[in-house]
Amino acid sequence: MLVLALIPGPGVLAVVSRALTSGLRQGLIAVMGIVAGDYLFILLALFGLTTLAEAMGSLFVIIKYAGAAFLIWLGVNLIFSQCKVRGLQAQVKLPALYSSGNFSSFLLGLLTTLGNPKAILFYASFLPAFLDLTSVTSLDILAIFTIATLSVGGVMVCYVYFSIKAHTTIGRSNKVPALKYGSGVLLIGSGIFVAARG
Repeated sequence: MLVLALIPGPGVLAVVSRALTSGLRQGLIAVMGIVAGDYLFILLALFGLTTLAEAMGSLFVIIKYAGAAFLIWLGVNLIFSQCKVRGLQAQVKLPALYSSGNFSSFLLGLLTTLGNPKAILFYASFLPAFLDLTSVTSLDILAIFTIATLSVGGVMVCYVYFSIKAHTTIGRSNKVPALKYGSGVLLIGSGIFVAARG
């Protein structure tokens, strides 16, 4: 899980972009959303609901494209918030969902995970290979959640931390508009990545 968490993907792009644009706290809340999505997929795998998930395939496709659209929408709004009009910085008023509030950050992380079909396939195939799912105890579930939190959450927190460090360094060099533009491009790329994955 740790190795897979280290590989950059939509989750990494989402938390890095959120941390760069909204700060450490919002980046960490986005990480919480990602881990919550992993918890949901773990529960689906543990309780034999993968069959239900397959039967509800169209719902997961809708969630996937909704998550992708949300990421792209965030990125586009972030880019346009940096546009210049007549030499003046024109800050576009962003809708409340984009705001750097806790709910928005959590939703960003959650939708990124729920929109990534790789996550459910990973948990549906990974857990049965290492556990007899018919004899899982409450202690086993707690252990699995702890491992997911430490591996996925820990890696994402490190990405957030290093993003903040980079932001502090870049912020001193008056490159903040370029940083926000780059973060917007990352979010758009992440949304396209989620939408394009089979």
